[in-house]
Amino acid sequence: MTEVPSRPAGIRKVQLAALRRLIAKVAVDNRFYGPRLRQAGIDPDIDDLEQFTSKMGFTTKQQIIEDQLANPPYGTNLTYPLDRYTRMHQTSATTGAPLRWLDTPESWQSILDDWKRVFGAAGVGGGDRILFAFSFGPFLGFWSAFESALQMGSMVIPAGGMTSGARLRMMLENQVTVLCCTPTYAIRLVRVAAEEG
Repeated sequence: MTEVPSRPAGIRKVQLAALRRLIAKVAVDNRFYGPRLRQAGIDPDIDDLEQFTSKMGFTTKQQIIEDQLANPPYGTNLTYPLDRYTRMHQTSATTGAPLRWLDTPESWQSILDDWKRVFGAAGVGGGDRILFAFSFGPFLGFWSAFESALQMGSMVIPAGGMTSGARLRMMLENQVTVLCCTPTYAIRLVRVAAEEG
């Protein structure tokens, strides 16, 4: 009988293989991370995940922002030529310069797949009607949740730029089963619903 590795050992094996593939690509083609990997002594033949975490320090948001300011507009944290990137998002810049982020179709799909796992864990699926109470600016989270729900086959209902009362009426009229918003805004909607009966 073949021995099956424990679930954690199997996960770690898959993670290590993915990390090795990532290092092989990034070490050569990414001007931001390539030098950092070499300085840390990390190459694609890394032995285990612990070796990576012990040698490679954390990258901070500030480091990426500084790189983007020195190499505008996107910095050097790019692994592919610019024409391979199809999505651009950025942070709100409430604490300084905005952090810009580019995605290829593949990296964007990976984000959408992560959202599908989040929705699935919450019991949300293709038959749901999801109201998105966001104003869709350049922030990543709103777009990724919306497009992921669309791919799952859910009915997606954008509700940006509306009053709370109008959003509540839209929820009722469309028999919305899921609300996607910040927790504090959900509390606000409950209060408005009580006020408006």
